[in-house]
Amino acid sequence: MKAPVQLIVGLGNPGSQYQHTRHNAGEDFVTELCHKYGGTLTSTPKFFGHSARINIHNRDIRLLVPTTYMNLSGKAVGAMCQFYKIPAEAILVAHDELDLAPGIAKLKVGGGHGGHNGLRDMISALGNNKDFARLRLGIGHPGHAKLVADFVLKKAPQQEFALTQDAIGHALNVMPDIAAGHWEKAMKELHTQAK
Repeated sequence: MKAPVQLIVGLGNPGSQYQHTRHNAGEDFVTELCHKYGGTLTSTPKFFGHSARINIHNRDIRLLVPTTYMNLSGKAVGAMCQFYKIPAEAILVAHDELDLAPGIAKLKVGGGHGGHNGLRDMISALGNNKDFARLRLGIGHPGHAKLVADFVLKKAPQQEFALTQDAIGHALNVMPDIAAGHWEKAMKELHTQAK
């Protein structure tokens, strides 16, 4: 059984030039989540990011958007987890996913990093613990591995961006179930959402 969520992390790169790029889909999700539940993300230097606290389904949940670059996301996550004694099993990480089409969002518990540098650094920072949950937000694939680095750092065309925003909306709708620990229900609902 998956542990109740204590921390939700949104991965991305800092700086206005990266805002709303494909790689920042996770950050976009956490920003929307914070807004929906009346929180305010504020700069928190000791956690190398912006953080907030919100209440979902009567559960106190911390939010974190690292302001390290993507490849150093674990520095922020590790610092917060160590300070608040949050186990890996109680973390949900929202991130962009090349293997899913724009408009698709999927939940997954555990697993490897799949080549995602933010996840790779997080796993390392958590002592190689891969048991955290992931919210995978589809951004599509450029078709060739050599094109990926440039692809993820660019803003998607408006129609594609709108699909990603739809997926974020679907994910927001299942957050009460996730907060309550009803992972199977949340997965079923999210995974059957039409594109």
